[in-house]
Amino acid sequence: MTIIALASLAETRDNETGNHILRTQRYVRILAEQLAKGPQAALLTPQYIDLLYQSAPLHDIGKVGIPDAILLKPGRLEPEEFAVMKRHAQYGHDALQAAVDRLGPTSFLRLAQEIALTHHEKWDGGGYPNGLKAEVIPLSGRLMALADVYDALICKRVYKRAFSHEETRAIILEGQGTHFDPLVVEAFLVEEAKFLVIAAEFSEAE
Repeated sequence: MTIIALASLAETRDNETGNHILRTQRYVRILAEQLAKGPQAALLTPQYIDLLYQSAPLHDIGKVGIPDAILLKPGRLEPEEFAVMKRHAQYGHDALQAAVDRLGPTSFLRLAQEIALTHHEKWDGGGYPNGLKAEVIPLSGRLMALADVYDALICKRVYKRAFSHEETRAIILEGQGTHFDPLVVEAFLVEEAKFLVIAAEFSEAE
């Protein structure tokens, strides 16, 4: 509950709703459970998947360090503004490092840091903040990357309309092997019906 409260507090400073964190953590769990049926089974134990689910809400905690003029801008960001926005990934990692320094490293904090830092990295190395590529990107970040993009696309924002599931699916497919881990995209295609259920259950209308 403390984790959800902190994550929700971060969301109040953003143009997104608290339901964003509820949807994305569920998307991550579905993707992980599907991947656990394949070569990633050794890593994706039930305990690890539970840690993923618990830590996913903290993926954007670093946005608390972004100035309001940029974070709350009612429109698209200019390149120099986006450069500042991109710092939220590092800010999130560093904020959680303070907890590690106090409490010592834990599996939960390690995953939360991974997700905060790497969920905007891209499979082809074109992401941020460190331009990581392919399997150098932790699996936690690769899972959150797809979950976060899916949710951003299907939801209305001040600078864009809400995309349909079909439009979003096409964009994700186009990003297979460039933006997204191909295996994560395959897991999404298997489980996309569950994404629709979650999107409806935790819709913006609520």
